[in-house]
Amino acid sequence: MQVRAAVALQAGKPLELTEVTLDGPKAGEVLVELKATGICHTDEFTRSGADPEGLFPVILGHEGAGVVVEAGPGVTSVHKGDHVIPLYTPECRQCPSCLSRKTNLCTAIRATQGQGVMPDGTSRFSIGREKLHHYMGCSTFANFTVLPEIAVAKIREDAPFDKVCYIGCGVTTGIGAVINTAKVTPGAKCVVFGLGGIGLNVIQGLRLVGAGMIIGVDVNNARKQWGERFGMTHFVNPNEIGRDLVPYLVDLTKSAADAIGGADYTFECVGNVKLMRAALESCHRGWGESVIIGVAGSGEEIATRPFQLVTGRVWRGSAFGGARGRTDVPKIVDWYMDGKIEIDPMITHTMPLADINKAFDLMHEGKSIRSVVIY
Repeated sequence: MQVRAAVALQAGKPLELTEVTLDGPKAGEVLVELKATGICHTDEFTRSGADPEGLFPVILGHEGAGVVVEAGPGVTSVHKGDHVIPLYTPECRQCPSCLSRKTNLCTAIRATQGQGVMPDGTSRFSIGREKLHHYMGCSTFANFTVLPEIAVAKIREDAPFDKVCYIGCGVTTGIGAVINTAKVTPGAKCVVFGLGGIGLNVIQGLRLVGAGMIIGVDVNNARKQWGERFGMTHFVNPNEIGRDLVPYLVDLTKSAADAIGGADYTFECVGNVKLMRAALESCHRGWGESVIIGVAGSGEEIATRPFQLVTGRVWRGSAFGGARGRTDVPKIVDWYMDGKIEIDPMITHTMPLADINKAFDLMHEGKSIRSVVIY
């Protein structure tokens, strides 16, 4: 079938709007009509060429919502007409990682997913005779896509596509890092580095679990009101404090009962290795935990003095907020529909697929929290 797509033909170039051929689902796969897709910093990370695993030409996009229009042979968990969210982190429930219950990083299709193809080693997308790569197993920058059954989460039918598509990455990544990865405790002192689409969801996750002090760090003062809207208690612009950031944050978290200072939990949501170090060193000695969510560029490495770790601080990483997609994503959709979390204010711009490159411009200009394409 012919579908509309925004194709990244080469790194660093705008996406090309064109018709592409999409083959139907094979065994264990489903054909999904996308109704909406968010534009995430990870899409830009790959489009820009900074992603060491980036493949071209490719149909980007991994934050979508839509309807199953066809199920391939052997598919039993979803059916035609079901509303679903694609999962770039699948959940097969059978691989050693899924069975371990220690991680959400399912390995069932990781190898082929990283190669930009479906589990059988082939692509469903093409232009003429040229193969197009799938992206993160999702490719939601097309109005139809094919996904493995284990990479779709069935959701309730009354949830609006243009809002819950954001749960396919940003919302789950941020809130999940708080609840699943860090397991933040009530009353905790926390610092969030970067108040973009991920950072704001970390903040509302911290509010949800009852954190006591929620400090937001960003060089864009316009993000102060955004952070406060979702539960931030203090805002710090590193360019305006007149001193080094780490000692400033340590002092800010001191109290009469705790003269040492330092955060119980910190979250790096930018992908800046210098901030990753600052996030760790802003933690409280003895028990502070720092969670890395942001993805750094090719070849970059994190560093700190071993003393920082020997004295009890912990570095953790978080992918997709530690969420098990098919199990947890429907629950987060329920939280949104029940008013426990907010999404609507973060969808700052909506547009047709023809304007998708404008979404990347808005991202670069710092004018959007999340742009959504509505098909």
